[in-house]
Amino acid sequence: MNTKSPIESRLPKLRNPLLILLFLGAAAAAAMAAEPEQAAPAAAQEAAVHIVYVDRPEGADPEEFHVRTLAPVLGSEEQAKGAVLYHYKHAASGFSAKLTPAQVEELKKQPGVLQVVPSQTYQLHGPGSGTNQGTTRTLGLM
Repeated sequence: MNTKSPIESRLPKLRNPLLILLFLGAAAAAAMAAEPEQAAPAAAQEAAVHIVYVDRPEGADPEEFHVRTLAPVLGSEEQAKGAVLYHYKHAASGFSAKLTPAQVEELKKQPGVLQVVPSQTYQLHGPGSGTNQGTTRTLGLM
């Protein structure tokens, strides 16, 4: 009496365990190779801190102008206030905020925006050198 299902009877028998391992390895490699392509769109939308330099009109309050500049990109002044990490008001006019690449592109189109650059951290002293071990400074260069 044959107890095989119709599907089992159509499949060839794999008698060599090495062949099975080879097949599974190839399938795993193909799955791993496909993952970066699927993860790339999510990574592309990941927010990062940017420094936004603006040409603030004379007499305008810096913080209010920064919020008004960012609000159309984020949807409201409340969201803009919450997104601003720091206001630059003295040597340069601008602000820092955590933005996605799409938000950066939209912000560049706003009136008064001069430049939007990723914030970068520089290591001033390496570990174990001097008395200020691990001192870092965040700069946005124009």
